[in-house]
Amino acid sequence: MTVIRNNVVKTAFNKEAVLPYELRLQDFDSAIQDVYDFFYDVNSHLVGKGLDRLDDMLRPAIMSGVLSDMVTASLAKHSRTLVENRYFNGHPDLVVKGKYPGNSVKAGEFGIEIKTTRKAGGAVDTHGARDQWMCVFVYVVDNETEPSSNRQPLTFTEIYLGNVTVDDFRRNARGELGTRTATLHAEGIAKLRKNWIYRLDLPRKTTQPA
Repeated sequence: MTVIRNNVVKTAFNKEAVLPYELRLQDFDSAIQDVYDFFYDVNSHLVGKGLDRLDDMLRPAIMSGVLSDMVTASLAKHSRTLVENRYFNGHPDLVVKGKYPGNSVKAGEFGIEIKTTRKAGGAVDTHGARDQWMCVFVYVVDNETEPSSNRQPLTFTEIYLGNVTVDDFRRNARGELGTRTATLHAEGIAKLRKNWIYRLDLPRKTTQPA
């Protein structure tokens, strides 16, 4: 199997996007490339040992969690003013450096929440409706092409960054054992998509939502 190295498509960025907290398009560029390089390095090692790619090993929900953590860490590394929230499972994922003691807050106002999903358009579930800057990374994983040696690498196809409010969400019904979640309603999603950061037109052959 040959491992394909992926690269950011520079022309897919929106130069008119509104970026808070001194963020730059190059910060997103670098964060995406960090993820691509990681998967290339890891998959090259795995395939060299006759094992499956990491993309094929991880279940969709786990993959989204891993990517969220990676993107958060990479944006914090490249950003001029944002750092990772040191509070375990705190909100938001990225906070303004020095705004909170030890850069740690359970529920803060100043920063950006990071989400990743395979759902085209960025309609991702959250643990609750909040006033927040929310950034959604949409990605595709090729788990279907046969032979597997022809599979394409993980690719980010969309990034949205919007300042949404509690009123932009709808509350989802909770199952008997489920946790209550909230998702942006139609107007909220339109608001988020209006400030798109990155859009790449690729065939979406593998679209299991996560």
